[in-house]
Amino acid sequence: MTEGTRRWRLALGRYAKDNLGGLGGQDQKMDQALDYLYAREYDQRGLERDRGAGSLDPTQMQALTWLGKAKGLFPNTVFETLQGHALDRYGLTDLLKDPKTLESLEPNQDLLKVLLGYHDRADPAIRAKLREVADKIIRDIMERLRHDVMRAFSGRRNRFRRSNIPSAANFDWRNTLRENLKTFDPETGRIIAQTLRFNSREKRKLPWTVVLCVDQSGSMTDSVIHSAVMAAILCGLPGITVKMVLFDTSIIDVSDKLTDPLDTLLSVQLGGGTNIGRAVTYCEDFIQDPERTVFALISDFAEGASPRTLYAALARMAEARVRMVGLVALDDQSAPYFDGTIAGRAADLGMHVGAMTPNKFADWLAEIMT
Repeated sequence: MTEGTRRWRLALGRYAKDNLGGLGGQDQKMDQALDYLYAREYDQRGLERDRGAGSLDPTQMQALTWLGKAKGLFPNTVFETLQGHALDRYGLTDLLKDPKTLESLEPNQDLLKVLLGYHDRADPAIRAKLREVADKIIRDIMERLRHDVMRAFSGRRNRFRRSNIPSAANFDWRNTLRENLKTFDPETGRIIAQTLRFNSREKRKLPWTVVLCVDQSGSMTDSVIHSAVMAAILCGLPGITVKMVLFDTSIIDVSDKLTDPLDTLLSVQLGGGTNIGRAVTYCEDFIQDPERTVFALISDFAEGASPRTLYAALARMAEARVRMVGLVALDDQSAPYFDGTIAGRAADLGMHVGAMTPNKFADWLAEIMT
């Protein structure tokens, strides 16, 4: 069996045995572990599964046993995907009922999303462990984002002023190339850079208020997580006041919890409808100095109520010269999805609407707050 055939055989499962052949050894164990999980698709579609030889259905293996076997069979990146599907797609919440099992789960953002949804339904004895796992995942996300945020807020590059401090973030490649043209080697086609140039940075003018208005409907889970982490980092910067609300058809003001992202996220009640206009109107009360305020609406712009209230609130902010940005939702492949009509109207009213990763959002904030 070729490597390509082997991979297809594992992907298609035991029902491809007649056409692609059987598996043995480690591959057979992998096939059985995959079958235990993904054969549940037949149950969800109301079809009866073939309980043939080698099938590891729930009567033959418990979820906790499967977890241990799968972790030893697959590379870590593959196992994280299987773990996420087991918890999120197939609801194997038995994995979250044993503290020892929680310790064996791979901490990642997909697991965090499941923990947030399961926390309120967990046995009280398990909640402390769930919080511990979730807190570890959040710390990991914060460490990844903190460097980008701190770099962005170190000041905006001034391309007309030089600095004697070498820094990759401040590297002036245009002037470096210009000043080293004399060292061009025509034989190799290379420039031997003998002099490196760097730009200086301008310090931000303080203070600023950043208002985060975050849609907590079911499609926005990743955005809510990143918003909570971003708010915690921004709160640690001098001269910046951060306000944050979560909304669906109701509004939760979490501005007093922002130093602890986990507390913020445990306030989330994912799901429900959406009333964006009501939330944006609520956020207007945070604006004391409009020209020193950034308003960020993180949403898929799928307004469930009449959009007139939303448009009126954005028009008032624009007239007051509030800096407005709209961050649309991203799907599992990082592709943006949103209501184009409402987002387009928001853009017409002066809001900069786009899809940004958290580090790009930090760059955008730093750019306008100098």
